[in-house]
Amino acid sequence: MLTLIKNGDVYKPEYIGKKDILIAAGKIVAIAEVIDLACEQVEVQIIDATGTFVFPGFIDSHVHIIGGGGEGSYKTRTPELSLSDATKAGVTTIIGVIGTDGVSRTMPDLIAKAKGLTEEGITCFVHTGSYQVPITTLTGSIQSDFLLIDQIIGVGEIAISDHRSSEPTQEEIARIASSARVGGMLSGKGGIVNVHVGDGKRKLDILTDIAEKSDIPITQFIPTHINRNVELLEAGVEYAKKGGRIDFTTSAIQVFGEDDETKSSRALKKVLDAGVDIKLVTFTSDAQGSLPKFNEKGEFVGLKIGEIASLFEELRDAIVEEKVPMEVALQVITKNPAEALKLEGKGQLDVGFDADLVLVDQESFTIKTVIAKGNLMVENNEIRVKGTFE
Repeated sequence: MLTLIKNGDVYKPEYIGKKDILIAAGKIVAIAEVIDLACEQVEVQIIDATGTFVFPGFIDSHVHIIGGGGEGSYKTRTPELSLSDATKAGVTTIIGVIGTDGVSRTMPDLIAKAKGLTEEGITCFVHTGSYQVPITTLTGSIQSDFLLIDQIIGVGEIAISDHRSSEPTQEEIARIASSARVGGMLSGKGGIVNVHVGDGKRKLDILTDIAEKSDIPITQFIPTHINRNVELLEAGVEYAKKGGRIDFTTSAIQVFGEDDETKSSRALKKVLDAGVDIKLVTFTSDAQGSLPKFNEKGEFVGLKIGEIASLFEELRDAIVEEKVPMEVALQVITKNPAEALKLEGKGQLDVGFDADLVLVDQESFTIKTVIAKGNLMVENNEIRVKGTFE
């Protein structure tokens, strides 16, 4: 069956006007001002997109799909992600990661969950490893993970500047990045190293030193949680001006007080005003990850859980409250992560790309309809496809 989306205001993420979009076999096959399929022998599902913005499906490249947590002992282990949580939030592509707990949260579990989410209707890849160094891979090495396991496209999240990290040296991180880079080349994958950055005093120094003192390009890393506090955000601006990518966490990540964190939407406005290239900025939700709160002594005092819905909420706030142009803000959860991670067919609305689309009501700026790989997942605010056990 063909699907025809009519009369929507289409953003590729660049605005291209009011267009019709034709979908077949999970792909976008045509985009035009008017597409007329007046043929009784062809079954066509028509979706009236009048009064909506049509966006590319959102990419969330930092999600704890099998749950995370444990910093407050076993009872604080967080639950895994459900399919409808993602689709209701407009997320059609996910990268799964393991965080602090690299012992009871394992790579086989991560890959199995990624396969499950893919079978249920969205696209899911994973990174190999966790906070700890040396990296615990699936097959024995980073390069063989990339070459032999389709779902594995990067490394991380490796922790630096954090009391929960394994205090990796510059040489250790450089060797990991080198292995990831070569593995990515051999497998045709991004080979990105996803780096968790805590509130430690060294901030991004170790990554900057590697870029300056080795042949590894600074773009091999995606440091995340850069909006954790004002000082780290300022360091992130300088890092991005050197050509490095920076990622903002849309879920709350307060450390010592409610004023520590800069909202992702506000952080985006600040870095753009500072002259940072938008192509170097991404948003991720850290969904299902534990967001522990520690006091000045490093003692655990509380916990929240990352929410995937925060990704769209911060995009909306960037557009509505911070007045970031829509086609600029959209890049941080569509085109930018797709290009950084080499996600072929993702992140843009164009002929030949995967049919991942989000229709947003123009008046309320809420998600109305979501299509993943050509399949209608959410229609008029109602979930059409649920996860197996939902």
